[in-house]
Amino acid sequence: MQVELKIDETCKDPKVIIIADKMTDEISALLKSLSSFYPHLIAGFSGDTVKLLEESEIVRVYAANQKIYAQTANCEYILRPRLYELEERLNKRLFVRISNSEIINLKKVIRLDLSMSGTICVELSNQTTAYVARRYVTKIKQALGI
Repeated sequence: MQVELKIDETCKDPKVIIIADKMTDEISALLKSLSSFYPHLIAGFSGDTVKLLEESEIVRVYAANQKIYAQTANCEYILRPRLYELEERLNKRLFVRISNSEIINLKKVIRLDLSMSGTICVELSNQTTAYVARRYVTKIKQALGI
């Protein structure tokens, strides 16, 4: 693989172009690495305003009343994408699905209560409590290395 860097003082935003005869595993891994380098922004709606949310400020994403919500430290926003679409978009190292209706940010977890049999109680940084559904217990344990 050849790598070329061109410095252009008139260019304000970096641009990466990959030229290849076909898609390979190496190119696919490179694309995935480059796309995960920059934080993804998600549009959150609150009344008549839209706020671009960075992944790092989202505590949890959940479904309720047939809508999808993103909860931050001090506010709640309505999101347009479906929960499964958000699960694919969000950083898989930071976010894990804990039930059919909820995804949490692992960096916002304060405490895990493993005393209940078959499930886990999760306390988040915004004082919210969430429960891991039984079918997702092994998934969160693997994500946390428990």
